Amino acid sequence: MHAFYRKKKPIQLIISSMAKKNEISVEEKLRSLFDLQIIDSRIDEIRNVRGELPLEVEDLENEIAGMDDKLQNLTAELDDFDLDIKENKNTIESANDLIAKYADKLKNVRNNREYNSIVKEEEYQQLEIQLAEKKIKELKVKIEQKKETISVLNEQLDVKKNHLTAKKNELDEIMQETEKEETHLLAQSEKFESKIDERLITAYKRIRGSVKNGLAIVPIERGASGGSYFTIPPQVQMEIASRKKIITDEYSGRILVDAELAEEEYTKINKMIKNI
Repeated sequence: MHAFYRKKKPIQLIISSMAKKNEISVEEKLRSLFDLQIIDSRIDEIRNVRGELPLEVEDLENEIAGMDDKLQNLTAELDDFDLDIKENKNTIESANDLIAKYADKLKNVRNNREYNSIVKEEEYQQLEIQLAEKKIKELKVKIEQKKETISVLNEQLDVKKNHLTAKKNELDEIMQETEKEETHLLAQSEKFESKIDERLITAYKRIRGSVKNGLAIVPIERGASGGSYFTIPPQVQMEIASRKKIITDEYSGRILVDAELAEEEYTKINKMIKNI
């Protein structure tokens, strides 16, 4: 019986020890949350440096693809016009052959009725020639217009391609400068996030998503929450400085920390960032 209890006691001690290890103070939570904010804000800065570049590159690529398609269509139209000109030239050639045959027939006509019939056929072929020649002229005008459009489009396309190359180079340069830091910071962000309970993380992300600058936790500055003009009562400031509970700004909803804690964490995290 006694041996049984002796075996159980160490297990209970281990469980108790683990429970205490997993318990962290409000101050530790605030520090971890503020560290996460500093890291996430730095990631925001890196992404802001890129700005709209990725979207600009994508838009230019789509625009160039559209212009290429248009050029292909215009080139296909030119081919169709060339084919139409050949067909009309064939019509003229066939009509001239028939007119030559009618000229021979006219030499051997036997009556006025036959003569008039041949003359009408000859006149019809002359009209076919005139119509085909007119179509050829119109097609040549269209070809010149299309060629002019193609020329202008090619010039615009060259400008767009040069612009795209410049934007891609700019984006690649920024990516090379910041990719390593961003990758490291994202890993650190996940690491700090894992230290904070899910309820706090959910609140943090909700606040971050609802404000333009992404600041969900801010220090007290000159008696007001960072970025706000609304003064925080001295009693509330004392509670924030005590770090005994998590307090939010009643106006912005942001989580508040005292300036001293914020300065300490800024120094620690900025040192870490510099060493990346």
